Amino acid sequence: MNEEFFILNIREYLRQGEGGEDLLKQVLSTFSCKKNVDVEKFLLNQAVDFTKKNQSVTYIVLTAKSGLMVGYFTITVKPISVNGAGFSNTVKRKIARVSEQDPVNGTYSLAAYLIAQLGKNFSNGANEMITGEQLLGLAIEKIKELQYMAGGMVVFLEAENEEKLLDFYEKQNGFKRFDTKEIKSGTEDTHTLVQLLKVL
Repeated sequence: MNEEFFILNIREYLRQGEGGEDLLKQVLSTFSCKKNVDVEKFLLNQAVDFTKKNQSVTYIVLTAKSGLMVGYFTITVKPISVNGAGFSNTVKRKIARVSEQDPVNGTYSLAAYLIAQLGKNFSNGANEMITGEQLLGLAIEKIKELQYMAGGMVVFLEAENEEKLLDFYEKQNGFKRFDTKEIKSGTEDTHTLVQLLKVL
């Protein structure tokens, strides 16, 4: 249990009906992340809808003392295909427990927990009250709670192909690259996201 931060599933607002949803929108409107516009757009425009449709669930992170929103993360479950070539035998054995292996190409197909969004709130200096490592740690703590109730052992995420960001996930937090994904957002050209996983 983290005493510094309070993690709130946005369903807690939504189950209170229209009044709760209006209050939630007020809370979310205090979020700003100009460094990553997609992270901001998702929270303000899609998080509520995705949660209502059970496509994912968004959690807001508040300081325990002041109740200030310092960040958020979104979790869902998605299928992935992993080539085991770059992993140790220990990791491959663990992945094999929760997957099906293609005998021809050696890839593992499994359902895994996806940290679909992760963002700090840069409004009014709130970003200085939490580190990226703390925010990621809170998301993984929540996934471990889900793991306790439903099983599973692989968490993954998709990151921009930037050295500093990849170092953060790989060197500081124990994730390992397993694939890349081409995406096209809006009018932008296609760009590559790096997919990374961690066995819990």
